Amino acid sequence: MTTANVYQQRPATDAKAESPLFHADLQSLIGKGRSNPGVVLREKKLLGHLTIRGNGHDPAFTAGVHKALGMELPGALALVSSGDSSIQWLGPDEWLLIVPTGEEFAVEQKLREALSGLHIAIVNVSGGQSLLELTGPKVREVLMKSTSYDVHPSSFPVGKAIGTVFAKSQLVIRRTGEETWELVIRRSFADYWWMWLQDASAEYGLGVAA
Repeated sequence: MTTANVYQQRPATDAKAESPLFHADLQSLIGKGRSNPGVVLREKKLLGHLTIRGNGHDPAFTAGVHKALGMELPGALALVSSGDSSIQWLGPDEWLLIVPTGEEFAVEQKLREALSGLHIAIVNVSGGQSLLELTGPKVREVLMKSTSYDVHPSSFPVGKAIGTVFAKSQLVIRRTGEETWELVIRRSFADYWWMWLQDASAEYGLGVAA
């Protein structure tokens, strides 16, 4: 039997965790700019990000995931949400789970317990990823400037999630509402995407939300 090395990665001391865009001081930009911006950005910072790998065709695996998370395992290019948690398909045997800040350690333990005895892999990638939420009537226009992937509602309905090229780099686009989209970004590219979104949204107005 293999023992997984699972430990609490989030500091329990007074150590201060900083989001990828901490230095941009988004808090100071809240409420500034146009009164009715076409795009509103919110940094959903310091969430728990876990990748899960397993056999999606194995009833024991799908049942175990549901038992631990209370969510069904989504199929290809799909996203399932429950409250502030979500799980999305990344590939034939891989999913991305996002949970509220500080819950990733307990959730990983629950998953490993529910999937005990199965051939799986669970990796905490919270430190390397972040989430940007874009809302507003002009978000789709900004996405059309940024990616060659078809974001028309007929091709990209609510509940779809895809990995694609965005502004000449890779990220994940998720549509979570009629005018709400999320970008799962790599921490090291956060500055680049922040500058890109400012430029791409300039003609519509870009607001920042808490």
